[in-house]
Amino acid sequence: MEATQETDRQFSLQTVGRIRLDHSRFLIPDMNPTTTPLLAATLRSFGIDAHILPTYKGLDFGRKFTSGKECFPCLVTLGDLLYFIEEERERLGKAFQAGRYVFFMPETEGPCRFGMYNKYQRIVLDSFPELRALRITAATSTDGYSPEGIFEAEHIRSSRKASYLAMVLGDVMERFIWRVRPYEKAPGQTDALAGQALRRLAGVLEQHGAADPLEHVLRELDEIIAEGRAIIDSRVAPKPRIGIVGEIYLRMHQDSNQDLIRVLEKYGAEVVNASMGEWLNYVSYDGLRLARRKLRQGLKLFRPHQVKSAIKEMLSFMITLLYQERIQKQVFKCAQRHIDIAADHKIGQMEKILKQSGVFSFDIPTEACLSIPGIIHCARGGYNGVVNVYPFTCMPSTTTSAVVRPLMREWCFPYLDAPYDGSCQPNREAAIRTFMYQAEQHLARHGRGH
Repeated sequence: MEATQETDRQFSLQTVGRIRLDHSRFLIPDMNPTTTPLLAATLRSFGIDAHILPTYKGLDFGRKFTSGKECFPCLVTLGDLLYFIEEERERLGKAFQAGRYVFFMPETEGPCRFGMYNKYQRIVLDSFPELRALRITAATSTDGYSPEGIFEAEHIRSSRKASYLAMVLGDVMERFIWRVRPYEKAPGQTDALAGQALRRLAGVLEQHGAADPLEHVLRELDEIIAEGRAIIDSRVAPKPRIGIVGEIYLRMHQDSNQDLIRVLEKYGAEVVNASMGEWLNYVSYDGLRLARRKLRQGLKLFRPHQVKSAIKEMLSFMITLLYQERIQKQVFKCAQRHIDIAADHKIGQMEKILKQSGVFSFDIPTEACLSIPGIIHCARGGYNGVVNVYPFTCMPSTTTSAVVRPLMREWCFPYLDAPYDGSCQPNREAAIRTFMYQAEQHLARHGRGH
């Protein structure tokens, strides 16, 4: 029995972690309908058979193999995977081989439980002997989500640059949609244009992603945004601008948050959701902060090896962050030539807001150190309300709520907590309508000034 357990343990270690992508089918969880297709198209340009999982159809599977104590995104992504595998087994019959599939589930450090998703999902898969060969590959925040060990060595740098570009492009397209849709001349115009635009951009990334796609992407984006500007009805008065912060999966996954953005728009909002690029920039920024701390400690304790290692890490994270900020600025600037979408902020500015407020610290590595200054930024920066979206029982977002609620009450700024666990909350519509009434009153009193 002991020998069998040791063999099983070694087998599990070989099927979760940095798994090299070969000719397997690469399964990507669907986080949102804009960014995920662009990322998949980018990966296909490198010869990877990237496939987006159907989402929110496997909730019964997710609930069956979780206890309810896990984060809701863990349940959703596990259910998506098991649902897809069940469909594949029925479709292929005896030809089904679990070893042909690689599931992508990135991770981050604690105290957020996101870092444990792929480990738990590995345990669930191992409970089925026929699924033990299905592998889980993971990029981690500790090295800025480097694809090293996943891609071939010659593609590591180019795949990382192209993937980041796809993420930022998704951010810009979403902000374009949210900026135009509340003011469109005819219902459905924005969604129709966005669908066509997404296919065009995905085609560009799939064709040029493995080379240098930036010039091609910017040219296509410029045409799309110019077309979208004509949809806006200038006669419609400005609506309350609502910011969304919180846990990255819940605020982006439409099914999990019960299409919150459209519900807010139905009650008169213009929404700006926090971006994917914000999190990726934060990971590089935090890596740089930790490397600086490591350098100071090495100098203080006279450890030359630690000093050398820290300098190397600092340079790596600094170059990555500067590159990401430059690309992000270029893509946003391309869109802003035609339409006034909300720009993204630098992470250093977020830390400055926290230091000035004195209510939290970047030394606590959770999304709370982004959400809290994001809320303060909304309250001071021309917004009329903010929503904090998160999984029920999420510790970082609960911390965010505990810190900012008293501040928002003191500042008379509309604020709404929106926790989700897959259940239908009977008072949800009433809470959103009340919140939007407050946002309209805030707009009437203060406009969109600071």
